[in-house]
Amino acid sequence: MGFGHEKLDVYRAAIDYVGWAYRFCEGLPGHRNAKDPLLRASQAIPLNIAEGNGIATEGDRRRYFEIARGSALECEAVQDVLQVCGALTPEQNAQAKILLDRIVAMLTKLGQRGYTIHEEPGEYRAGRNDTDTDTDPDSDGKMKPENSQSAAPNATPPHR
Repeated sequence: MGFGHEKLDVYRAAIDYVGWAYRFCEGLPGHRNAKDPLLRASQAIPLNIAEGNGIATEGDRRRYFEIARGSALECEAVQDVLQVCGALTPEQNAQAKILLDRIVAMLTKLGQRGYTIHEEPGEYRAGRNDTDTDTDPDSDGKMKPENSQSAAPNATPPHR
């Protein structure tokens, strides 16, 4: 079972782009001033997607997706710099931008107000006994009787 962000198409596309950027930079002599920002910005895309997807509040989640989008746009600009310097052909630039444009489009949608991603409930449950022992109703659909013993043997009963 994977984490929630691993199921996102935009995350998988961002990982593909990181692979392209790494392979491209690995075979490129010189141009350190453009290679370093490309590697950093390309890696920031999936990192911010993963972190943002794990955030509970809508505003913070959107902020991470917007940061990831900004990193993707930065990658497009770095590619243009590499092209004008002769390190990247126009064809290579256009091909890599197809994936970046797709990433930017998905992140734009994720960054919109009111757009959320939902995961399957109980997906991260790990343990042999998933019975809840508290007094509020939740995913197990059971309530602990108020007069039952606490899980902790020496616990002080609540004041009424």
